[in-house]
Amino acid sequence: MAEAQSIAITPNSRTVYVPNGVLNTVTPIRTATNKAGPPIPVGDEPFALVVTPNGRTVYVGNTSSASVTPIRVSTNSPLSAIPVGNVPARVVISPNGRFVYTINATDNTVTPIRVSTNTAEPAIPVGNLPNSAAITPDGKTLYVGNRNDGSVTPIQLLTGTPGPPIPVGTGPAAIVITPNGKTAYVSNQDDDTVTPINFATNAALPTIPVGHRPFDMAVTPNARTVYVP
Repeated sequence: MAEAQSIAITPNSRTVYVPNGVLNTVTPIRTATNKAGPPIPVGDEPFALVVTPNGRTVYVGNTSSASVTPIRVSTNSPLSAIPVGNVPARVVISPNGRFVYTINATDNTVTPIRVSTNTAEPAIPVGNLPNSAAITPDGKTLYVGNRNDGSVTPIQLLTGTPGPPIPVGTGPAAIVITPNGKTAYVSNQDDDTVTPINFATNAALPTIPVGHRPFDMAVTPNARTVYVP
């Protein structure tokens, strides 16, 4: 494997998928043996990937070919690439598994992909340099962090409509949502803070100072604590 920067695991825990950015492949690893299978060819510079909740398909964002490659898990074979926006740096999936959303960093858009047909729907405009995203547990809203705007764009997924951007800190880098669906937390890498967002009002709460250049985060299942590296 080369330039592996993300990972995804099937819901049955049988297979791990790792993108190899400089090789334009994805490597499947059988967890029962911890052995890698033959690499799967995808698009140029694969980076982010997700597995559908039913465990049937892996969707891989190819950052240099503006596409997403679906992989059929049962055969580990790639399907036809789906054109999306430029630099799909993040890929997220709705809780019901019906849509995949690519966060297109240099297009300032989000592309919905209908899983049943593997077709892209019209892109949704967001802020400047989107690079992080999370979907609420009820599947109703997608929150997209815009790194160059210091903002988060909420998208109502039923209609594909973006709402007014929510100001957060400088250089938002990651978003996590509490399991109870009440609050999002945004790590602001360039001002060493975390901004909570109240879902009921889509308003930012006072920022929380943390350590230097916070990035990814994790929330406890009881939604009481967020850990920030």
